[in-house]
Amino acid sequence: MTDEPREPREPRPPATPDEELLGAEVDSIVSTQSDSARIERIRGELAQGFRALARVGAAVSIFGSSRTPQDHPEYELARLTARTLGEEGFAIITGGGPGIMEAANRGARDAGALSIGLNIDLPFEVGINRYVDLPLHFHYFFTRKVMFVRYASAFVVFPGGFGTLDETFEALTLIQTGKISHFPVLLVGSGYWAELVDWMRKHVLGGGKISPPDMDLFEVTDDPKRVLEVVGSAAHRQARVA
Repeated sequence: MTDEPREPREPRPPATPDEELLGAEVDSIVSTQSDSARIERIRGELAQGFRALARVGAAVSIFGSSRTPQDHPEYELARLTARTLGEEGFAIITGGGPGIMEAANRGARDAGALSIGLNIDLPFEVGINRYVDLPLHFHYFFTRKVMFVRYASAFVVFPGGFGTLDETFEALTLIQTGKISHFPVLLVGSGYWAELVDWMRKHVLGGGKISPPDMDLFEVTDDPKRVLEVVGSAAHRQARVA
């Protein structure tokens, strides 16, 4: 039996702008823009975010799974936490989607606080939730990430998947490397985070991959009042308006 030669596959259109950018030199992906057009689009997204968020004031970015249903205790805890922060004057920033993001935006709405959603262009996303007051749409993950950090005084992280973990560890890396300072990271839901923290302590710290003080860059809690206490004592990082 001999293998039949395979017909070369036709290049397919990129599913997202991120794929178009990162797959620009890959034969299987159609390049739809020039580098100059890509740079201009990136510049435009950053400029849009800077304009829209420049006068937001003190804010907290809240992360968590888009798959958390409304009747789940984590949804209610996220809503309560966001409301607790909102009642003390903090704007709430999320990814604008369903699940924990919706819960946090809803909690902000409950408190009469500014509710911000930084939506991302994904093939499987359902759009922005109805509790967002200030919606912004991003094509690129990395431009969106800038807004989460630049306009927040802290990260509050609920149980979530790869995206949640990505944002969490990016923030910890920025703190560890001195790119940002006085930036609390609170992991809410001890039952979810405990084994990850134990693994980090045993293997990452125990293996010499990080230093002992790095384990103090985040705190695990189940208490919205503790979240407020830590966030309220953080240095305000609001970008200055030029």
